Parts: sequence; C-alpha cells; structure tokens
Amino acid sequence: MSENIETTKCLIIGSGPAGYTAAIYAGRADLQPLVYEGLQPGGQLTTTTEVENFPGYPEGTQGPEMMEEFKKQAARFAGDIRFGMITDVDLSERPFKATADDGKTIVADTVIIATGASAKWLGIESEAEYNGYGVSACATCDGFFYKGKDVAIVGGGDTAAEEATYLAKLCNKVYLIHRRDELRASKAMQKKVFETPNIEIIWDHTTKEILGKTEGFSKAVTGAIIENVKTGEQKELTVDGFFVAIGHNPNTDLFKGKLDMEDTGYLITAPDSTKTSVEGVFACGDVQDHIYRQAVTAAGTGCMAAIEAERFLAS
Repeated sequence: MSENIETTKCLIIGSGPAGYTAAIYAGRADLQPLVYEGLQPGGQLTTTTEVENFPGYPEGTQGPEMMEEFKKQAARFAGDIRFGMITDVDLSERPFKATADDGKTIVADTVIIATGASAKWLGIESEAEYNGYGVSACATCDGFFYKGKDVAIVGGGDTAAEEATYLAKLCNKVYLIHRRDELRASKAMQKKVFETPNIEIIWDHTTKEILGKTEGFSKAVTGAIIENVKTGEQKELTVDGFFVAIGHNPNTDLFKGKLDMEDTGYLITAPDSTKTSVEGVFACGDVQDHIYRQAVTAAGTGCMAAIEAERFLAS
C-alpha cells in the first residue's frame, strides 16, 4: 500500500472534549483510533480562561490547561493524535475515505465527527482583544464570575433571551442590546425577559466598541460604547462582563450533501444516539448539539460515539 494511504478502524475528525473523550474510549477498546485535531486543537475551551463547571476540578482550571490534560489522557490510549485537518471525505461506501491536509488518504472502517461549532462574533477589534477577559459567548459557562455585577448581552433570539434570564439570576443588572425594535425570540422567552425586573432592553442599538483596562498581563472589561441605529447617537455603558449571543455556526461544511443536517447546519443524529444518516459514521459534541453546548455534555457524547463505533464494528 502506498505510504500516502493509511488504514484505521476508527478515524476521529476534531478534538475538544468530544473528540478527545471519543479517542480515550476508542483507544481502550483497541480500535487504535487516528485523530486529526483540526485547526483549533482542544476546541472552543482553548479560548476561555477559568472553567469551574466541569466535574473533577474542585478549584476550577484554565480551559487550555484542561484540554491539554484531555489530550494527554487520550494520547495514553490512542497514540496517533495529529495536528492537521481533514479536507475531504467520501462517505458513499465503506470503508470510508478521507483526505488530510498533509496529502495522506485515510481509509477508515468507522468515522467519528467531533468538529464542534464556532460562536458568531460581532467582528470588532476590541471584542477579540478581551475575549476570555470579560467577553464571552457562553453565559452558562462564565456567568458565575459576574455574580452581583452589571453585564451586557447582545442578541435578540431565543439564545440571547435565555442567557439574559440566566444572567439575571446571578447579576445585579443585565443590559440586553438589540439592533431592532422587537425581539426575534419566541413569545414564551420574550415574556420571561419582560417579566425579569433587572433586565433592561436597549432597543435599536449596536455595539461599536468594548472598553477595558490592561494592568500588566491582566485584562478586564469595563464597559461598552453602543450606537443608536436610527439617530447615530452613541453612549457608554459601564459593565464588568460582555456576552455575545448571536448564534453559533456548526463546523459541518465538509459534510454538506454527504450527511443529513438541519437547516442551521447541525448534523442530525438518531434519538439517544450519535448515529448519523450513514451507517458507521457518528457525530458527537457541538457539531450535533445546539441545545446544551457544554464541555461535559460534549464529553458524554464522545463516549457514546466511541462505544457505538465499537459495537458497530463488532456486529
């Protein structure tokens, strides 16, 4: 066989809590999985700072450190973990074929997809500067750090409404910034927002800049400049945290036309399963979960995917 062609019982595309957990379980099952980590090894958690809601870390931990520990544990059982991307897949017949960016062709009996999702951002320079230092795309992950403080959240859909009401239970004040004069959220979610006294909706505004301070190696958000889309008038909000809730993009371009997916791009898996529309192909983590989007749930589905791949091969 050509040196540019490799075979494996299980190809895992992507890393993060889902991909690394799948690698641990697949490795322990002697599937000798081959992992391609993708452009962002460790996934979204590598862009966060403190993680306090993952079991087993009573004092909390840093997101990048946590993912490095996941990787080390995965490498203990699944030794072939590679930095690189899968650029094309042929899922039309088994064994499946995948092309990597290093030019190799991978022939795989099963495929586990753990490519995750990417948060949509506003695209302003200061947002990137303070990402992880007061700017967040996950209220459930980071809201606790702003207990008793004032925060802002951008968005107008169900996610923004849900995260605003979640933050309102922890924070002193929540400013919900929306560029329109009505929310896109469901009526039930809108009702919750309107009935929560410490949520103030700022209609017809967009965010121009996120303000912050830098002291040595430490950064912190101090506020935001927002602009009225009708009048152009700008004003400054004083907040300690800034949350962006304008949606996520699942990283599924590679699988369009090859696997069933929702209109929003999330891969469709069978109920109580990680099975996709192609037998022998499984999906785990945020690439198929637009509801919970937590590290612990991603890890759980990574476990499920590896067990289902093992059982599929055994059958």
